Amino acid sequence: MLIKSSDDGFIHPISSEITSRTLYEGRRDMLRLMAGGVAGAALASWAARDALAQAAPFQRPGKLAALPARKSGVAGAMTLEKVTDYKDASTYNNFYEFGTDKSDPARNAHTLKTTPWTVEVEGLVRKPAKYALEDLLKLSAQEERIYRLRCVEGWSMVIPWVGYSLSELIKRVEPLGNARYVEFVTQADPKTMPFVGSSVLEWPYVEGLRLDEAMHPLTLLSFGMYGEVLPNQSGAPVRLVVPWKYGFKSGKSLVKIRFVEKEPRTAWNKAAAQEYGFYSNVNPNVDHPRWSQATERRIGEDGLFAKKRKTLMFNGYEAQVGQLYAGMDLKKYF
Repeated sequence: MLIKSSDDGFIHPISSEITSRTLYEGRRDMLRLMAGGVAGAALASWAARDALAQAAPFQRPGKLAALPARKSGVAGAMTLEKVTDYKDASTYNNFYEFGTDKSDPARNAHTLKTTPWTVEVEGLVRKPAKYALEDLLKLSAQEERIYRLRCVEGWSMVIPWVGYSLSELIKRVEPLGNARYVEFVTQADPKTMPFVGSSVLEWPYVEGLRLDEAMHPLTLLSFGMYGEVLPNQSGAPVRLVVPWKYGFKSGKSLVKIRFVEKEPRTAWNKAAAQEYGFYSNVNPNVDHPRWSQATERRIGEDGLFAKKRKTLMFNGYEAQVGQLYAGMDLKKYF
């Protein structure tokens, strides 16, 4: 799919149709090694690398300020799967405010100004408030959670996030009885976000959850990853992480949280409602109109002859969140 910008006539490719960096590099490396007659040695080396990664727990990269946290006791919050390498997680991103290619955010997001930062909570609540970032950090003890992140384009990661359940904030502002949805508004500053204003999406980027989804303990208000504060390209200084939904539901660089009665119109739903429904739960049984959702490729496992993984219902969190959708037609409410 191509999106044509009305302002400059430039054709923007959708990132899902760009070959992934790791897949491209894996193919390139394989061809080079096979040309040299050492494919067998390459396979052994690849297996050794994976074995080492499995054996070694992730370590704080030492690139940004430390953000220590206790291990979460929330059911389902600590997967035992191999954690994605920090370099991959921090350089292969969707953050269209900084460009449409996966490598653009890491290259361009240094312009984002994250201090001072405030998040305004408004709408149908008894206690609206405007929180400075440091006050948000103090609302609850920081927890480490290792979540799968699944993107609609067919790739996934396993990331150790730092934050706390969004419900901690929601309880403090006391939603009114007619508050049924929560709308999340992200920063949209064309001075520090070079692609804000492009015709790819409507700005600011807006996402939303049903109130019970937002209150679920797995829904995370995140301030860090890998034991450090969030890098700019990953949604600094505060973002949402909703692990059973496709990644675009987890808004980055939040500036407003609004409680509303009616289902909010969200960025990708406005752009292509037939492709991106409001719920956007990870569901292998509901295909995107242009590709299957039945399998996925884990970033960092793209090289050589790695097979795709089967997509898990609700991204593997069915036991924890399946009851939220009991009785719903998930093909209609996709």
